Amino acid sequence: MHGALLIPVKTLGNAKQRLGEAFDQAHRTLLAEAMLRDVLTAACGVAGRLDLFLVTGDARAQALAAEFACGVIEDTRNESETAAIEMATAWCEDRGYDTTVVVPADIPLITSVELHRVLDAAPAEGAVIVPAYDRRGSNCVLRRPASIIPLRFGNDSFLPHCAAMRQTGKPLAVLEMPGIGLDIDHPHELDILLQRAGDTHAQRLLRAWGLGPQPAPATETAG
Repeated sequence: MHGALLIPVKTLGNAKQRLGEAFDQAHRTLLAEAMLRDVLTAACGVAGRLDLFLVTGDARAQALAAEFACGVIEDTRNESETAAIEMATAWCEDRGYDTTVVVPADIPLITSVELHRVLDAAPAEGAVIVPAYDRRGSNCVLRRPASIIPLRFGNDSFLPHCAAMRQTGKPLAVLEMPGIGLDIDHPHELDILLQRAGDTHAQRLLRAWGLGPQPAPATETAG
């Protein structure tokens, strides 16, 4: 496999608008950065099997990519996740990649173990899709060859992606995964994140802001 892991990142300075009722923009940006750090941490665990790239034109995201020794595919248009991945897929094909794996930057519970499971499930030709927990979005898509189907991201991309794969006649594996499956777009998903076990950058940040269960205060013992 000569594959590339693609993580599209739009402008962090105005990220996560749908969390507006929960946080102001400064907090949303910090949360978006924390989630991206979690995704990059997991991605580094498969760096021996895939080349890692952020697809972004954002300077803050590019600085994080450098910190994690992750490549950057420059997204000068910053239009949408769909447009960014279409451009990055063509970039990968021009450089001989036969496989692309696309994950979003807002799945803070993703693990390297889950990514290895996706790679292990990959057919010789076909796709692997990990749906969002509500089975509406597509939170991880492996394609081999790299453009076997076009990707169209949005609230309801999972079923259209499955339908597109069926039309190719090639194998499709659908894997349910608790970490990859949770993307953070709406305030109620913050509650789900905080209820889950874990100590990710995003979870620590939210707890530092006083959200979710707090650790019990240390009790003093008599000397």
